[in-house]
Amino acid sequence: QVQLVESGGGLVQPGGSLRLSCAASGSIASINGMGWYRQAPGKQRELVATITSDGRRNYADSVKGRFTISRDNAKNTMALQMNSLEPEDTAVYYCNGNIRARGRITFGVHWGQGTQVTVSS
Repeated sequence: QVQLVESGGGLVQPGGSLRLSCAASGSIASINGMGWYRQAPGKQRELVATITSDGRRNYADSVKGRFTISRDNAKNTMALQMNSLEPEDTAVYYCNGNIRARGRITFGVHWGQGTQVTVSS
């Protein structure tokens, strides 16, 4: 069984920074793309940033220049460094991974449980 666990959320003032982490655990054979998504109250879940297994990154326009996604393939972890945070960044942030479990042929999409980020003065 594969599990993704996020950490690092919290309350921060506008202009501040937070670093989110995501750890994948369980019977993992391979991880392809990973990403961060967020969902604000009353809104649909939206893509924040993605990163491929060879390090290619993609960002939503709203976070370009402020957020940085990274991953450590050896440790099966991913991070999101968030700088210059704005109240509009307030949301539950979810970790996502395209993972192949041991003994399986195909990849499956896995989600973490989410971590709350609140940007407020």
